[in-house]
Amino acid sequence: MAIVDVSVIPIGTESSSVSSYVADLQKILKEYEKDGKIRFQLTPMNTIIEGELSILFQVIEDIHESPFNHGIQRVATNIRIDDRRDKKTTMEGKLSSVQRQLEQ
Repeated sequence: MAIVDVSVIPIGTESSSVSSYVADLQKILKEYEKDGKIRFQLTPMNTIIEGELSILFQVIEDIHESPFNHGIQRVATNIRIDDRRDKKTTMEGKLSSVQRQLEQ
């Protein structure tokens, strides 16, 4: 199981607001989540997605393509991957580990 941090940035939009593009990406992610393929969490600056790496690459391609499907001609996508294979990791597990350290 891997965790990715992804930001899709449409370039050349009519407005400085990109919330409508972010909402479109979230709809795509909800479909993958409904099918049990991923879990995700929207943050103010990015989206965190958890799942099998091969599926995550499909998801990233789909959300990267979304702004193009709405007429945008240029998209920059930033991806950071945490692929730990010595033990199962989850978004909550990573946060819990930090919380335990804070409580000591």
